[in-house]
Amino acid sequence: MNNIKEKDREYEVVQEDLEEVMRKYDRESNVRVWKGTPALVVKAILIGFSLFCIWVTLFATFLEEIRLTSFMGLIILLGFLTYPAKKGEQKVNYIPWYDIVGMVLGTGAFLYYTFNAEQIIQQGTRFTPLQIVIAVVGVAALLEVTRRSVGWPILIVALFFIVYAIVYGLTNPSIVGRLRYLVRNLFYAKTGILSTPVNVCSKYIVVFIIFGAFLERTGISEFFINLANCAAGRYAGGPAKVAVISSALCGMVSGSSVGNTVTTGSVTIPMMKDTGYKAEFAGAVEAAASTGGQIMPPIMGAAAFLMADIIGVPYSDILVRAILPAILYFTGIFIAVHLEAKKYGLTGIPVSKLPKFSKLIRKVYLLTPLVLLVIWVSNNMMTMQRAAAYSIIAAIIVGVVDGIIDGSYAQAVRDLRDGGSKNPVGEAIVGNKEDTGNCFTIRKFLDSLEAGGKGTITVGAACGVAGIISGTITMTGLANEMINAIVAVAGDKLFIALFLTMLCCIVLGMGVPTTATYCIMAATCAPILTRMGVPILAAHFFVFYFGIVADITPPVALAAYAGSAIAKSNPMRTAFNATKLAIAAFIIPYVFCFSPAMLLIETNAASVALIAVTSLIGIFAVAAALEGYLFREMGIVDRVLLIAGGLMMIVPGAVTDIGGLVLIAAGIGIQFMGRKKA
Repeated sequence: MNNIKEKDREYEVVQEDLEEVMRKYDRESNVRVWKGTPALVVKAILIGFSLFCIWVTLFATFLEEIRLTSFMGLIILLGFLTYPAKKGEQKVNYIPWYDIVGMVLGTGAFLYYTFNAEQIIQQGTRFTPLQIVIAVVGVAALLEVTRRSVGWPILIVALFFIVYAIVYGLTNPSIVGRLRYLVRNLFYAKTGILSTPVNVCSKYIVVFIIFGAFLERTGISEFFINLANCAAGRYAGGPAKVAVISSALCGMVSGSSVGNTVTTGSVTIPMMKDTGYKAEFAGAVEAAASTGGQIMPPIMGAAAFLMADIIGVPYSDILVRAILPAILYFTGIFIAVHLEAKKYGLTGIPVSKLPKFSKLIRKVYLLTPLVLLVIWVSNNMMTMQRAAAYSIIAAIIVGVVDGIIDGSYAQAVRDLRDGGSKNPVGEAIVGNKEDTGNCFTIRKFLDSLEAGGKGTITVGAACGVAGIISGTITMTGLANEMINAIVAVAGDKLFIALFLTMLCCIVLGMGVPTTATYCIMAATCAPILTRMGVPILAAHFFVFYFGIVADITPPVALAAYAGSAIAKSNPMRTAFNATKLAIAAFIIPYVFCFSPAMLLIETNAASVALIAVTSLIGIFAVAAALEGYLFREMGIVDRVLLIAGGLMMIVPGAVTDIGGLVLIAAGIGIQFMGRKKA
């Protein structure tokens, strides 16, 4: 009994540590503390919000303005209810009066539009002073919710463009006139808050966020981790390889670099350290793999839905074209962890401690919701939001079936009966107890809806502010000026334009959700690349990739810092290690801009196969050179040969491929001969 209590206490300590890490590096985890009746009320509102979003995306036929403004009004309401004004406000059941005022006024501003949508549309550009004040309040409330849930970086960018528009960008001679014009277009028109990002978020993204919440509660994350253990756990450096595979699979569902780092990292990072990996390396592996989960088909986080809508292509096209770059990215990390294990003689996990594949394969039905989603979307059998809604139903069914097959319901009944319950079957289904095993209870159903609603707040607020930024840039003509300026600096050198765009994406993406970063860069930088002759799909993939890797790029590498907190390592060293491991993400976007065939654009099967093989060889050479080990420790000559040869192999072309092969062969030859001498 004492041992059980001791283990329970250890588990509680670990959970508290993880929650502290999330609160420190993930703004979404810095939430108010509600208990008792207030907690039930907030939970009920979040559940109602999720159900409302699902109903609207499937059945609503009212005006688009009504759908969008009601969605944003609820985002403001939930934002103030969920997020305190600053970190550290952990008073139980407490919300200050000024938050109540902000919540009521901000929500009321958007709902005013909701209930007067037809009148506002018909009045054209004639707005009363009261309507302008309402718009100002709505914009201010959205900015404040974004500051609380997302952070300062995106808010600073938005405020910069707003000030630029009022002071310099707009042509009205009166400052009051500029303010009226700006606020009117940002709040009441579809060129600001209610533009494409919020439209896509309210229609598609929210349903997929809720789907991800349901999927996590079916036990699929545990299945992915066990599957990765079966596939790679026994080999050299097994725990790190498990981290790469499991984080790639879990990350595509969660869509959050920090959240996935903490969730899977709590399991994989201690395993890596126990095997012998350095703490900085262990934290970096988890951060790099978790961040890359957002480029992993078929889910790819929320930004992929935006990309499909902005470009005007089916979502299935995005998925197919993302496969090869994703394979190259994770191959690079996998090779690095393997060579690190060989360098230090690290072993794998004992076979006796690994899950049995014969037992694990019986749970393959957990993948059913994902498989159905891919089939429905890729074959255009139904709309994306309807496919996601039906996948939620499939996830519920799979969760119930899993509980029956696993015997969790029967065990829960026995536990409750032993505890003296008068209605063990009912309590097992409802899930009144904390530990109900794999039972997909009514409690888990409600928790999934709550988590989905809470996860939508940050994305919805960020999409709203992204609309403000892109709208301000468009109405002031700054977008064209920026495009012309960078094109003038780059001249006819595409590489310079790509490099400047990369810097913009990384800087704007630091501490900002990928969705918001992509929205901003799609409006500002992607047109620069298309003007330079890059295909539109390749241009958008370019900004998408560099918006993601901002999470592991110093100095604001939040995913890497979260990994370092779990690994108890130096944060900056962990961030630099993560950047080194994710080197493929810094190279591949340049490749598919110079040679779009990597994205299956204007190519054939033979060309794709050739690019895949040569790129994999190139990634192997670059990863080995950065790791500094192949058959033995590398010298400067070995590294230079392998890096140069690897980069040449990654860049498509017969001349570069042959030259790259020669250099790589020379580097490997030096390594091999050096080992024989040793």
